[in-house]
Amino acid sequence: MDISSSFNSEITIQTKNMRKNNKHTPESKFRHDLGLCSRKKNLSAAISLYESSLSNKIRLDHYHFNAFLYICSEAITDSSNMASAFEFGFRVFDHMLSSEIKPTEATITAVARLAAAVGDGDQAFELVKTMGKYSVTPRLRSFEPALFCYCRNLEADKAYEVENYMVSVGVSAEEPVIAALLKVSVETGRGDRVYDYLHELRKTVRCVRESTADIIETWFGAAVAEEVGVEEWESERVQEKVLRNGGGWHGVGWLGKGKWDVRRVNVDVGGGCLYCGEQLGCVDIDIDETEKFAQAIAGLAMEREVQSNFKEFQDWLEAHAEYEAIVDGANIGLYQQNFAEGGFCMSQLDAVVKELHSRSSKWPLVFLHKKRVRSLLENASHRKMLEEWLAQGVLYGTPHGSNDDWYWLYAAVKLKCLLVTNDEMRDHIFELLGRSFFLKWKERHQVRYTFLKGDLKLEMPPSYSLGIQESVKGTWHVPLAGECTDESSRTWLCITRPGSCEASGRDNHKFLEPCDSKSISNGKLHGHPDSSRIHDKQTSITGKRKERSLSPSRLDC
Repeated sequence: MDISSSFNSEITIQTKNMRKNNKHTPESKFRHDLGLCSRKKNLSAAISLYESSLSNKIRLDHYHFNAFLYICSEAITDSSNMASAFEFGFRVFDHMLSSEIKPTEATITAVARLAAAVGDGDQAFELVKTMGKYSVTPRLRSFEPALFCYCRNLEADKAYEVENYMVSVGVSAEEPVIAALLKVSVETGRGDRVYDYLHELRKTVRCVRESTADIIETWFGAAVAEEVGVEEWESERVQEKVLRNGGGWHGVGWLGKGKWDVRRVNVDVGGGCLYCGEQLGCVDIDIDETEKFAQAIAGLAMEREVQSNFKEFQDWLEAHAEYEAIVDGANIGLYQQNFAEGGFCMSQLDAVVKELHSRSSKWPLVFLHKKRVRSLLENASHRKMLEEWLAQGVLYGTPHGSNDDWYWLYAAVKLKCLLVTNDEMRDHIFELLGRSFFLKWKERHQVRYTFLKGDLKLEMPPSYSLGIQESVKGTWHVPLAGECTDESSRTWLCITRPGSCEASGRDNHKFLEPCDSKSISNGKLHGHPDSSRIHDKQTSITGKRKERSLSPSRLDC
């Protein structure tokens, strides 16, 4: 909620309380008149009302002071009111402090806006720094007046200082703030900072606003941008960085030198740039994030499951790490079975298993509760298939009383492979993870499915990621925000240097294949079902892979 919403909400509550009391005292009339001034944002009327409160010796409270400051902060948008709003606002603020009324975050932010409006970024910043004295937690909007003021005045170092302070108190920047920092860096020729803020944008937004795109185009069209970068670099180091980062960027700095070529382009359905021909990558979470994610899942599972069971599963998975796809068996077997004769549809699960195998020649790992496996084994029509799955390592029976969500999610993250489920993973189990990269991981790894008239259709992860990308050749692709009927109509900035494909004397484009996660990296599971099949769709599972050593948790189903 912004300052305007905060004050208007408080005004509404106070007005309702006044009507409820229905007392026509000088104080109630003063409060009513102040509410009208706030709604109409009438500065001159507010100043007169304030003067009358002093002459009538009306004791001002927290609500009164904040309402006056709100009116001042709104009035500064009109240049003719700016001087009066500034003078009156600080007079009210000083009165508030001398009355020993503790300011809130909204109070100090409103006063900081007054200081910034007259070009005093230093005072705006100092006001935010006082929040700790009042045990007030600053928000992003608290820092914006000082930061935007410094950026307008081209005081880049001071703007960076505000950003550092933000980081120190745990406040994250959003696109308008990053764009302002990017702009002041462009205008002061800080190439290293421009590079850093492009990556901040990459981490913060998928697509940039038109105003941000204009700033980016200005930088790459400037003469100073031609000189940044290195003419020679270690290709292997850059490639290793891309792999460790999950694809789509390396972060080692500007690569190449010379004039930039900036074009507004489209990309094809597969992620190929229609101007430079570069293949965009699909961006996964990086190696460190993946390991932390797996550890977080395991830690929560150990708290809620029988520890020995989950530890046994982790040990088993460590010894059987060749899977390319994980299957949420219950989610698929119960899909569209909410009708009178509905039950667990084994044919749907079988279709998914066979389809995944036909795409990569490797069998997936299916998770089902032992209790369900036992009941399915009692059905003669399912017994042979299930026994083959168990024998060949296709099925893992999760222990009695366990939540199989922990098992299939941990396996998919730990093995860096695909996860076939329509589960949106939004319930309390997944909220406990609290990881900002969860959505990015889902986009890159979750495979959704449908059955239309019994025919299976898998919705594979996109072949490329929508987001700012930096290639191993030093080129950039930046998507612009906007409604698109389909992604092929989205506008991108394609930013290259002439000859960048030959930069560093290597054929770098081969390192731009989508995703570095087993089957995702080689694209087998992304292809059309008929394009990568090694075996016929109806091939029997028996005899197509070696016998596995089964864990106890899977034998006694």
